[in-house]
Amino acid sequence: MYLYKKIISQLIKEGITISTAESCTGGLLAYNITKNKDASKIYKGGYITYSNELKIKNLNVKKTTLKKYGAVSKEIAKEMVRGLFIKTNTNICISTTGIAGPGGASKSKPLGLVYIGIKVNGKIEILKKNFKGSRIEIQKKCVNSIFKYLLKLI
Repeated sequence: MYLYKKIISQLIKEGITISTAESCTGGLLAYNITKNKDASKIYKGGYITYSNELKIKNLNVKKTTLKKYGAVSKEIAKEMVRGLFIKTNTNICISTTGIAGPGGASKSKPLGLVYIGIKVNGKIEILKKNFKGSRIEIQKKCVNSIFKYLLKLI
């Protein structure tokens, strides 16, 4: 997609580094960054922490936060992005956690609910999204949403 190439080129031009911590997108965000030429100049790496165990082990997510709010929450998106920053020290850190389906939804957490954590210049913003579609459509819409947000940042 042209948008992705444009953003990656701009990040490279400005020397802005990026890293990812993905749950519901399962590596799709990292793939859409790294499929672009010269992405290695700005993409430092990422984590796919699909299980709560790996969120705790790799990103310093607290068990108490998971128990209180659940894995799909703004609190977990925030802890994931903070933990990612500690591990990678990149200019932009992005986390994703959500329900891509087809199962896992509840009345309070419907199918398509996604929280995106973005840390830039010491500030963390949590985006709450409700995407519609199949599992892969929800994942793709999440990634597109992140790239559109990045476009506004740079």
